[in-house]
Amino acid sequence: MTSLPLFHSTVRPEWIDYNGHMSEAYYVLVFGHATDALMTGTGLGPGYRRSTGCSLYTVESHIRFLQDVPDAAHLAIRTRVLGAAARKAHFAHEMYVVGDPESEPAPDALPVATTELLAVHVDQRTARAAVFPDTIRHRFTELTEPPPPWAGRSIATVA
Repeated sequence: MTSLPLFHSTVRPEWIDYNGHMSEAYYVLVFGHATDALMTGTGLGPGYRRSTGCSLYTVESHIRFLQDVPDAAHLAIRTRVLGAAARKAHFAHEMYVVGDPESEPAPDALPVATTELLAVHVDQRTARAAVFPDTIRHRFTELTEPPPPWAGRSIATVA
């Protein structure tokens, strides 16, 4: 198994909400940029999209907000590919606060947020799901790792 490089970002002042920490919309933004990096790392980057008219569309996601993230925090996002099929990819991102803009999380660091996503490979010309090319499917297979313990859970109902 190989892995994708970490995606890095830094929290901007305009991302801070009335509670004094990063607003939920910006977790989605940062995770979305990490998904863009996943696409590039699997061969689905801008050149692929231009030449094929195909892209990944997120069809389901589940975010867990685990700790507040302050202004100016440096973030590192670890991406895990959890599986892929003919037209679908299942992956997860873990967000960590790190010491500087290019740091890696400490081995014992806990994520401040996670997201699990299901995406479909879509031919934008036909607006229909399309089979991944063999090279792309092989790259996803090469990157696949066991899911973390929190993956696959749903939101509990309120009693």
